[in-house]
Amino acid sequence: MKSGTTKAKKDMVLKKGSRGDEVRALQQALHLYVDGIFGILTEEAVKEYQKAHGLVADGIVGDKTWAKLFPSGKTSVTLQKSKRVINEIIIHCTATPEGQDMTVEQITASHKKRGFTTIGYHYVIYRDGSIHKGRDVNVSGAHCTNHNTHSIGVSYVGGLENIPGVAYNKLPIKDTRTAKQKAALLKLLKDLKVLYPKAKIIGHRDTSPDKNGNGIIEPFEWIKGCPCFDAKTEYKNI
Repeated sequence: MKSGTTKAKKDMVLKKGSRGDEVRALQQALHLYVDGIFGILTEEAVKEYQKAHGLVADGIVGDKTWAKLFPSGKTSVTLQKSKRVINEIIIHCTATPEGQDMTVEQITASHKKRGFTTIGYHYVIYRDGSIHKGRDVNVSGAHCTNHNTHSIGVSYVGGLENIPGVAYNKLPIKDTRTAKQKAALLKLLKDLKVLYPKAKIIGHRDTSPDKNGNGIIEPFEWIKGCPCFDAKTEYKNI
């Protein structure tokens, strides 16, 4: 998907006036009222936290503050077990050029333009390793035809090589996962397997039809290359 992509920032920075899922994650970590709006009370709480942890108390949440709050990578979700029967955890990529960020809000807007009611994925992993809630897990996803009813859809931001001057729809697929994304995805999958022990972990491309009937989904059979790496093999031991 192309719409909504932006130039990557070195790090995610929050300050007074910021809004969204990242602010909700921050407020949850600081035990504040969670409304997703970085106002005066959130700023005061951030300053107090920074003072208590030997940080510059400027009320701005940058790399060092995030690292203290979430040593293993910040997350804005508390996992909830779906009321649906889940037999597949399907991994996707957002088809975003390497080095570019995309938020849940931007993905939601893009999916709505395609006729979805909201974002199709249940979880999204940003380039900084933060995990974000998408669609309610109790609602069937809109991420994989014929597999949505009994699956959880997880997507990482990325999946395309970034080549200057090459049109978006001509960019080759690439496993662009950052080290933080890989660590976050592994942890998320392990946690999801606790909730859904019988669910198979596969990539989107593994749902392609086996045209020659040999029991293997081969590259020429892929409907699309997503998630741009062999998820089925990488996570077979989880």
